[in-house]
Amino acid sequence: MNKIDFTQVEIDKIITHKIGNKLRDERYSLSYEESIIESDTKNYLLKYFFSLLKTEELYRFNHAVNIEMNEVFKLTKNIFSQPDSFIQNSQDITKLLYEQSMHPKIKEGQLNISLFNNGVIESEVVNVLGIFKSETISPFIQMKKQKSNYNILHEIGFDLKSMDKGCLIFNTDTESGFRILIIDNSSKSNEAQYWKDDFLNVSVVKNEYHQTNQFLGITKQFVTKQLDEEFELSKADKIDFLNRSVDYFKKHETFDKNEFEEEVFGESNVIESFRKFDQAYRQENEVELSDNFVISEQAVKKQARVFKSVLKLDKNFHIYIHGNRELIEQGTDENGRKYYKIYYENEA
Repeated sequence: MNKIDFTQVEIDKIITHKIGNKLRDERYSLSYEESIIESDTKNYLLKYFFSLLKTEELYRFNHAVNIEMNEVFKLTKNIFSQPDSFIQNSQDITKLLYEQSMHPKIKEGQLNISLFNNGVIESEVVNVLGIFKSETISPFIQMKKQKSNYNILHEIGFDLKSMDKGCLIFNTDTESGFRILIIDNSSKSNEAQYWKDDFLNVSVVKNEYHQTNQFLGITKQFVTKQLDEEFELSKADKIDFLNRSVDYFKKHETFDKNEFEEEVFGESNVIESFRKFDQAYRQENEVELSDNFVISEQAVKKQARVFKSVLKLDKNFHIYIHGNRELIEQGTDENGRKYYKIYYENEA
C-alpha cells in the first residue's frame, strides 16, 4: 500500500517559466526569480496542483545505460540536495522539456516548478518536487461592486480542475530513481508520450498496486474481448465472470493465480483459454507480473469502477447483476421474444 498523503503539504519554493512548441519555433521565456503568491491564493494553488491526482500508480526515473544519465533525475537530485540551486535547475528542466516539445499538437503554456514540504509516502515525510505544465486557458467572469453599480468584466486563466500535465517526485528511494506520480490529461494521445517517455523517461514501479491493477485489467480484456470468440456466452455470463474476478480481489489479501483461476473460471477449458490469453498479452505489451502478490485495495477500488455489471435490454430495462448468476435465466418464448427470468426473496 503506497499510503500517499498531501493533506499537510506546503509550498516552499515555486517558479514559473513560459514554454512553447519547438517545432513551431515558439520560444521559451525563463524567470530569474521565484514567483510571488498572495497568501489567500496558496490554498487554491495547492488544489490546482493536487486535486487531479486520481491514481496511485508509481513510477521511477529510468535510463537504458545508467540512471545518472537521466537529465531530469540529475536536476531533481540537485534541487533536493542543494535547495539554493532551485532557480538554475528549474531553468534547465524547462530547457529539457522544450527540446522534447516537437509534436505539432503540443501547446505552449506555463511551466510551474515547485518544491513542497511535508509530503508523505509509506509513512515517510519527505520533500516533493512538482513539475506542472498548464496549457488550457479559460475565460472567467468577474463582477466588481462599484459605488452605485457593478462592473462586469472577464479575465483569462487556468481552471482549478484543468491541470494538463504534471509529476510529483518524492525525495525517497534515490538510488532506484525516486518515486513519482504522474498527471497527464492527454495520456491516451500520441503527443502525450513526450511527457512521460521522452522528457521524464520513467518506468512503472512493479509494486502491489501495479500488479493488482494490471492483472484485473488483463482479466477484463479476456472476459470482454476473448471469451466470445471461443465460447457461447450471454452478457449475463460475462458480467458474472467480471463480478467474480472483482470479488476474489476484494475477499483475499494475497493473490494466487491458480486459486484465482479455479474460483473465477472453474472449467478447465476456460482456464486454459485464459492462460493462453494472459501469456500472449504479457508478451505483446511487455508486462511482467508475478503469479503471487499482495493485493492492493486502492487498485481494486479503481478497477471495480470500470467493471460494468449492468445488463442493458433495448432502451427499456437496465438489470444490475451483483451476485448469484443462478438466480437469472435467459430464454426465448414461442413468439421469438427474448426474455430474462429473475428470482428473488425480498423486494426493497
